[in-house]
Amino acid sequence: MNSERVQITEEKLLSDNWYVLKRFTFNFLSKNGQWTTQQREAYDRGNGATILLHNPQKGTVILTRQFRLPTFVNGNCNGGPSSGMLIEACAGLLDNDDPETAIIRETEEETGYRIQSVQKVMEAYMSPGSVTEKLFFYLAEYTADTERNAGGGIDEEEIDILEITLAQALGMMKSGEIMDGKTIMLLQYLRLQQLS
Repeated sequence: MNSERVQITEEKLLSDNWYVLKRFTFNFLSKNGQWTTQQREAYDRGNGATILLHNPQKGTVILTRQFRLPTFVNGNCNGGPSSGMLIEACAGLLDNDDPETAIIRETEEETGYRIQSVQKVMEAYMSPGSVTEKLFFYLAEYTADTERNAGGGIDEEEIDILEITLAQALGMMKSGEIMDGKTIMLLQYLRLQQLS
């Protein structure tokens, strides 16, 4: 894990409760040629994938709405007074699968739509100052004939499925009803593809 500019000297486990939080002590070679010793914490929850289902004929997209505790404690009141409900594109952790397999599985679990093929859009680190996670972004088309099961989440997840027009979704971004970064990126990407 070391490189020409970074030498990790200590790795300390701070928490292994939900995901893994570690504190790293490392030597860093600055541009001026001087080595400095620094400490940073990194939260490792694994890599993930996200997808925007869209229907080009109807001009619609499939989004989810679910409770997100971190947004609740940070004052998210969309969906009601201090509700913590967040509208998002379908997403999940890779869980030792390749990104494409993981997002096809997650799409069916969360939305109920069984898709066969996806289009990779990009990869991105969403919070690189504190979280190790890299997200893989996808698009996929759905139609009225796309096979659909119950969806709506598994285990303790309670997920509402929203089918809205892309125009509505873009308006919800402007109004602040959609505040999730990965979702905003996918909606903007889809819109740019339509314009090109």
